[in-house]
Amino acid sequence: MTDRDTVLTFFREKTKKPLPFRDIVTLLQLNHKEARVLKRTLRGMVRSGDIVFTRKELYGPAEDMDLVNGYFEQQKDGYGFVIMEKPGQRDIFIPARATMGAMNNDRVLIRVENWQRREGRIIRVLERANTKIAGKFETTKTGFYVRPKNKYLNFDLPVAQKYRGGAKNGDMVIVEILSYPTDRKPAAGKVVKILGEPDEPKAEVEAIIDEFNLPRRFPRSVHEETALISAPKGEGLRTRTQTRKDLRHLSTVTIDGERAKDFDDAVSIDVSKHGYTLYVHIADVGFYVGWDSLIDQEARSRGTSVYFPDRVIPMLPKELSEDLCSLKPGVERLAFTVEMDFDRNGNRTGSKFYPSVIVSDERMTYTSVKKILVDNDGHERGKYVNLLQDFELMGELCSLLRNRRLLRGSLDFDLPEPEVLLDMQGRPEAVLRSERNYAHMIVEEFMIAANEAVAEHLSGLGIPALYRIHEEPDPLKLEDIVRVMKTIRKVRHPVRPGDFHNILRDIKGKPEEEIVNYMVLRSLKQARYSAINVGHFGLASECYTHFTSPIRRYPDLVVHRILREALNRPRLPEKRIEALNTILPDVAFQSSRMERVAEKAETEVIDAMRAWFMKDKAGEEFDARVVNVTPYGVKVRLREFYVEGFLHISHMTDDFYQFDERRMSLTGRHTRRSFAIGKELTVRLNRVDMEEREIILDIV
Repeated sequence: MTDRDTVLTFFREKTKKPLPFRDIVTLLQLNHKEARVLKRTLRGMVRSGDIVFTRKELYGPAEDMDLVNGYFEQQKDGYGFVIMEKPGQRDIFIPARATMGAMNNDRVLIRVENWQRREGRIIRVLERANTKIAGKFETTKTGFYVRPKNKYLNFDLPVAQKYRGGAKNGDMVIVEILSYPTDRKPAAGKVVKILGEPDEPKAEVEAIIDEFNLPRRFPRSVHEETALISAPKGEGLRTRTQTRKDLRHLSTVTIDGERAKDFDDAVSIDVSKHGYTLYVHIADVGFYVGWDSLIDQEARSRGTSVYFPDRVIPMLPKELSEDLCSLKPGVERLAFTVEMDFDRNGNRTGSKFYPSVIVSDERMTYTSVKKILVDNDGHERGKYVNLLQDFELMGELCSLLRNRRLLRGSLDFDLPEPEVLLDMQGRPEAVLRSERNYAHMIVEEFMIAANEAVAEHLSGLGIPALYRIHEEPDPLKLEDIVRVMKTIRKVRHPVRPGDFHNILRDIKGKPEEEIVNYMVLRSLKQARYSAINVGHFGLASECYTHFTSPIRRYPDLVVHRILREALNRPRLPEKRIEALNTILPDVAFQSSRMERVAEKAETEVIDAMRAWFMKDKAGEEFDARVVNVTPYGVKVRLREFYVEGFLHISHMTDDFYQFDERRMSLTGRHTRRSFAIGKELTVRLNRVDMEEREIILDIV
């Protein structure tokens, strides 16, 4: 009588106005013990934003007061957008005057003041994303301040004399937020660390770790709990195989990058009477890490592993991520297997899910598999002669699955990634394009197939689960992309979301392919986790989840546990369903937020490495291509290195340049020299701003 769903149903069906606590107790006919439980439930629902506790001490559902919750994406000028927690709804614009001191990535409750213009006001911050920030310590006549390094935090943080921690004017510091800004008073902070000027790339990475408040080590209690975990061996393993399917006889391989240390997925394949049988084996992390254990709480807090060129900040202790759970070759490992049958056209005709025991025969790399299947390399094929038939079958099935996915409208972003090569001292010696090859596609297609199979199974059972969702793009952003793309090639107007697939297909192999890919990608909403399934637009999938990387992503571990429960019981108890309905929205929100933090930190490290790589090249000239045009100048990418820089309009001194918004170009008033997306040019490196990690270019 006092769980979340009952309370929401009560307000929806039994009330027409906000009520005091005693009236709710009376109407629900609760005894004293039940009333105490209700009080805790209401407090939790107020924290989550489902229920509002008014200044007159009345409770009421947020939706009945035109209140909705989501997370705040702040822009550099102070305004921002609230991304709705409930999927399928457009973002709400928040003017700078209506943020109530909310900061980027905060979870907020807002009042929508104009539904037509999608404009609102933040009335409460439900959960703070930032507890510490990096910035420059400044001394003024009026006091001490820290100016945040993050440009999205558009306020200075006052620091009292007793909290300056020995910082001097101009020092880069980490400051702990003691109180947050509101409409009536500024924030206040305390210096907890002086960073100093990075004198080498490794120190720069350390500064970024501090900047994003990423954990450097696991708590002692987590290490102690980890030390108690051991792999079942001997009689223990024989007992374990009685409750697991023994797949040690299958030819099984992992396929990863050269530098990978944690192997959480392996594959096997066989020919069947009607087509193919594919086995996707995923490390059974859930066997070792239980709900609400100390390891689990730490993993939930981290949300994801963070990958830098010189290190990994893992979600799980290395004893688990790189050893006990890792599907290393030649050793018996506990796994969770998705067994799928496909016909000769690539249609999935059946699927099974079960705990298993496997042995990986080989630790393959993307490069090696490409040599075998694409380059037909004699040496590499001879080295893995026993697995050649398996790889050929994998290639066949991959092509079938990929073609079917593209036919249904899935977007195919063939985007290169920057790869930083480090020398023995950890300094960048090159920044190159890391291209996807056919081996990447094989793994990608097999993992997508497994994720879809698991998602469809859980959805079909009707039990709560976590989904990986990707909503359709905002119609206003479609107008922006049409305007830009008209400058590159003919597109019909108006463009609908369903047209993106054809646009990407038509541009394939053209010089402007990469630029158009990035433009389409930027116009899309960011994929996220949700307890509500609305499908995945980018994959054109009606039902999708993340199951295949439980070593490095917390949602995958949660989905493993739910699937195991579903396999062990024909029907989950109502109490368990209620518990999952309560916890999953919070897990989805935390996981999505930490994913964004990790991506931003990884981007900052790449930008820093690019800056260190280019810092001694001032005056050198490079061939480049324009990848974006703004009223302030053009962003270019160098041809020789995968490095981007900015050519500011003030450095374009050969003419007066005017911005044409319709054509997305800068054109000289007298010379008519024009710079548009895709134009090739030669630039000179003017300087590198190491503090901002920006590469500033001159025109040649």
